Amino acid sequence: MGSRYGGLKQLDPMGPHGETVLDYSVRDALRAGFGRVVFVIREEFAEAFERGVVDRFRGRVAVDCVFQRLDDLPGGMVPAEGRTKPWGTAHAVLAARAAIDTSFAVINADDFYGRDAYAVAARQLASFADEAHDGMAMIGYPLVNTLSEHGRVNRGVCRVDDAGVLTGVEEFGGIAREEDGVIRGEGLDGVRRALEDDALVSMNFWLFGPACFHWMEAAFLRFLQSCPDPLRSECYLPTVVDQRIAETGARCPVLRTDGRWFGVTYPEDKPAVVAAIRALVDAGGYPDDPDRPAPPAR
Repeated sequence: MGSRYGGLKQLDPMGPHGETVLDYSVRDALRAGFGRVVFVIREEFAEAFERGVVDRFRGRVAVDCVFQRLDDLPGGMVPAEGRTKPWGTAHAVLAARAAIDTSFAVINADDFYGRDAYAVAARQLASFADEAHDGMAMIGYPLVNTLSEHGRVNRGVCRVDDAGVLTGVEEFGGIAREEDGVIRGEGLDGVRRALEDDALVSMNFWLFGPACFHWMEAAFLRFLQSCPDPLRSECYLPTVVDQRIAETGARCPVLRTDGRWFGVTYPEDKPAVVAAIRALVDAGGYPDDPDRPAPPAR
């Protein structure tokens, strides 16, 4: 919905010829070897999204759209009367379960992750090719590189062992650098705490094996059965991964990327994103031609 942005930022032009951030994401993914795109959207946005985004990719890559419906719930659960808010990022991924039978990556449609992130992801996903593989991995960014100058942000802050494996993710809201120069955020326990500049955070760039949906659905069902606020609570993907690690000892490597991340949380973020993309185009990192076909998938 883009409630803080004030509209559908996924459709807002950011590139020099009206390209959206999503245009660059798909282009980078195709270049890295991805061969299919599944868009998870709300049904009421379908017509605008098909016209504004999907039509540009038809003929270049296999494209599917799936709907994140409020009543698409496991275990015979039904949404509480008056619920209008989507169920969160874990539910969004589950909405695509019927359209995906291979290893896959998850991204936010309004975040620019950088070309290197997709190359790193593609290499990791090659090891998830077995149809029974339920593994996972994550692309991690330093917290300091993901802040907004125009307001507070929400991030999943990662704990990583010496081998670079994720040991836990804690969701923090209201993250910002405060007047004393320290970055602070509010944990799910409601306590506001200091965070390190170089703490690795999840920007919702996740990698999963094709058999991940069974444990993800079970985690979502447990969330629904103990949901603290049936009208507003959301099931976050980092929280589901954190539970999986704690309960089963599953391994989730955190893959660092040299790629640059930037996003648009607030309207005031847009000029910086537009300027950053223009700089990448001017440096030759991206073609200055919106009609240039994307490279064929490998």
